[in-house]
Amino acid sequence: MNLPEPPSADGSPADPRLMRASDADRDQVADRLREALAEGRITPEEHSERIDAVYRARTYADLEPVLADLPAGPGAVPTPTVSLRKEESLPAPVSQGGGIVAIFSGAERRGRWLADPHTNVAAVFGGVELDFRQAVLSQREVTVNVTCVFGGVDITVPPGVRVVNSIAAVLGGVEVPHDDEFAADAPVIHLTGLALFGGVSVKRRETGASRSEARRAERQRRLEEHGRRIREIHDERRENLRALRHARHPRRG
Repeated sequence: MNLPEPPSADGSPADPRLMRASDADRDQVADRLREALAEGRITPEEHSERIDAVYRARTYADLEPVLADLPAGPGAVPTPTVSLRKEESLPAPVSQGGGIVAIFSGAERRGRWLADPHTNVAAVFGGVELDFRQAVLSQREVTVNVTCVFGGVDITVPPGVRVVNSIAAVLGGVEVPHDDEFAADAPVIHLTGLALFGGVSVKRRETGASRSEARRAERQRRLEEHGRRIREIHDERRENLRALRHARHPRRG
């Protein structure tokens, strides 16, 4: 975590642990906890408890115990305390509330934003775009409740995030990408709600990848899938011909 070290009023160094923590500081600690969860250093229950403590923290001293038993970063030597060095940090996630409404219009959330535990999305004769690639999840599993009526909702997630679809489609459609290999404690985005005469599309894309790159990757994946299916059909036909020849001429083998 990046902390400033200003002097006290009398010129002596002040205890930086007593200074107020910023949203960016809390976000950095939350990122480190997610890394620790992915590395198997803490359990999902411990991760949930520590995340709650992070967002309740007011000072650096409150944040320090959360990382006390974790290394400073991947491959780093474990240290008992939070680093107090001032370093360049990522911008704090922007909380924009848990509701997104697009009626005869469009709305989007992208960049570094804070995904609340529950986000309600309403697209009525309109379109909504949600980009989770740089979003900060407030907890390991978040829910996006969608109401899509004669509209469209496009959702982009990074690799490694599981998407669970529970949206009911009535004369509409929901497109979710094939699951990758996920860790048991991978972040989860749970989709619920209704798509009535509308569509919800979820794409998995690397952070920083452009739409054209994503389309090329998807085309490549489909070509590979098509080639695999063609090979399976050819193999199946060869087996059928072999079985047919054996049935007609059993002595030939």
